[in-house]
Amino acid sequence: MTVAPTRRYVALGDSYTIGTSVEAAERWPNQLTARLPELELVANLGVNGFTSGDVIDVELPRLAGLRPDVVTLLIGVNDVVQEVPEAAYRSNVAEILERLIEAVGAGRVLVVTTPDYTVTPAGADYGDPAVQSAAVRRNNAINTELAAARGIAVVDIFDLSLGAAADRSLVADDGLHPSGKQYALWVERIAPAMAALLGQ
Repeated sequence: MTVAPTRRYVALGDSYTIGTSVEAAERWPNQLTARLPELELVANLGVNGFTSGDVIDVELPRLAGLRPDVVTLLIGVNDVVQEVPEAAYRSNVAEILERLIEAVGAGRVLVVTTPDYTVTPAGADYGDPAVQSAAVRRNNAINTELAAARGIAVVDIFDLSLGAAADRSLVADDGLHPSGKQYALWVERIAPAMAALLGQ
């Protein structure tokens, strides 16, 4: 049997990527690599509270040393919470995507949309839910537009996150972040998209 070559994978983002309040094995990048053995997660650069600007300042400079073959990006919720203007978010995401294309090529980048944290038990602690949910949707539309314009694949998990409004098992013990169970639902969508990228 032929063994598929290992692809070096780096995940970029915020608390949703580093998996705040869940065990390492429950984080979606870890679940993804468990599903796709040809992927090796060489680094998860996600940091709780990071904005798009932080990805530029802190995460992107580490890419060269990590030599990734493929990368994922999930960023935007903290831009909403910290009231980063949409124009600045658009500019930052455009810069991130351009630099990721330089690093690995558009066909090796996968963008994942931001979930709706406002439906969680602690969601209202971070701004008016209706206002913040609309802002998350707008940021998702921006990063989806920018990615599509560059030939970068996007996986939308926003609708999956809405299930947390009725199903507490989809929320981590902190009452705010997704549980491993919710991340597993994300991976059901992300894994086929990643497999398609790797098969190109």
